[in-house]
Amino acid sequence: MKEIVYNKLVRDRIPEIIRADGKECETEVLEDSAFLAALDKKMTEELQEYFESHSAEELADLLEVIYAAADVLGYSREQLEELRVRKAEKCGGFGQKIFLKTVREL
Repeated sequence: MKEIVYNKLVRDRIPEIIRADGKECETEVLEDSAFLAALDKKMTEELQEYFESHSAEELADLLEVIYAAADVLGYSREQLEELRVRKAEKCGGFGQKIFLKTVREL
């Protein structure tokens, strides 16, 4: 019997999908501190996948991980969006594609 070791955070329905495919899997439900550490690792993984593909699917995966991290830290999606909007109002967004090269004191 072939066994593959993953030791990584997966989406909630992945064990169900694995079982529906006629396979067995071992899982563990993480405590918040371990979950946040796993989310940090997952965010890095998803970001790397985005760098390789620049696909909307990978951006959506990043959002899912970001929302989960916000949740474990006690922030709702609405609070996160409110913070994003406030920061955009204060400092702007990235719509103008400005690349800062240098700053000189006068």
